[in-house]
Amino acid sequence: SERLLNEGHERWEGDRCPICFLFIGLPIHKHSRMNACCMKLVCKGCGLTARQRGIYGRCPFCRTPHRLTRHPNSQLSTMIQKRVSKGDAEAINHLGQMYYFGKLGLAKDVPRAIELWTEAVELGSVDAHSNLGAAYYIGKGVEEDKPRGIRHWQEAAM
Repeated sequence: SERLLNEGHERWEGDRCPICFLFIGLPIHKHSRMNACCMKLVCKGCGLTARQRGIYGRCPFCRTPHRLTRHPNSQLSTMIQKRVSKGDAEAINHLGQMYYFGKLGLAKDVPRAIELWTEAVELGSVDAHSNLGAAYYIGKGVEEDKPRGIRHWQEAAM
C-alpha cells in the first residue's frame, strides 16, 4: 500500500526553481516570480536570498537590472519579443497570455494569442497546452470546442 500511495505524484521539471532546484510550492504563482528578462520562474526563497546577499534591483537568475523590467511596457515588451524571436517556448506562451488578456499595452487579440500558444505547444510548452485547453473549452474569444479543449488538457497532463 505504501508503493501505491507514493506513485503518480511526480511533477514535471518546469515546477523547479532554476537556482535552488527545489520544487516550487503550489499555487506556483503565489510562491514564485516570473522574470521577463530570462522568462524563468524563480522561487521567492531565492529572491529573498539574493536580496540578503546584496543583489538588489536585479533578476536573481540572470542578473538583468529590474529597472529594465519595471513598468515601461515598451521595454518589457521588447525583452519578451527578444526571447520570442529566439524561439523560447515560455516567452511565446507568455506573449500569448498578454495578447489574450490585453496586457502590456497590447490590444486584446485572441486569434493572435491562439496562434502564439499553438507555436509554443509545438516547441514543447505544457502551459500553452493548458491555455489552449481553457480557451477552447470555455469558448471565450474563440469558437467553443470542448473535445479539443479536453484533448489539450490531456496533453498538458502527460
